[in-house]
Amino acid sequence: MEDIAELLKQTREEAGIGLEEVSRDLEINEIILNNIEEGKIGSFKDIFALKECIANYAKYLGLEPDKILDEFNEYVFEYTSKIPIKDIEKTMELNTKEISEEISSPYTMPKQKNRKLIYLAVYLLVLLLVLLAIFWSVNQITIDKQVAQVISYRK
Repeated sequence: MEDIAELLKQTREEAGIGLEEVSRDLEINEIILNNIEEGKIGSFKDIFALKECIANYAKYLGLEPDKILDEFNEYVFEYTSKIPIKDIEKTMELNTKEISEEISSPYTMPKQKNRKLIYLAVYLLVLLLVLLAIFWSVNQITIDKQVAQVISYRK
């Protein structure tokens, strides 16, 4: 990666182009370009976005993007082949859990045991409120167990 980073930086400097100008022309943040030129691939979360930035940057500088991406792929392969398998499996397991929680299909969603209990509580609360409203309205139209209309006719 250091070779790619050095090539990009050297080509840009030989062309007399400032990092700000490249950033403006490619619409890539200057910090990202700086990280690429310094070979700091650890600061990127998405390897595919990084590859796209490198390809666009190389094309902008008049270099062969395919050749540079091949070198980058070799570097990434060499780097990832040195990662212990246990670490890869652990990361894959964590990613699988995160993905499965994000899926919203009714067939893949984890069953929620409390959902029925919540619905029951809501239905009971609504029923209680309706009964309370009926009791209150009946109480409003009766006085001493007599209907309000009957009382008004006697006066």
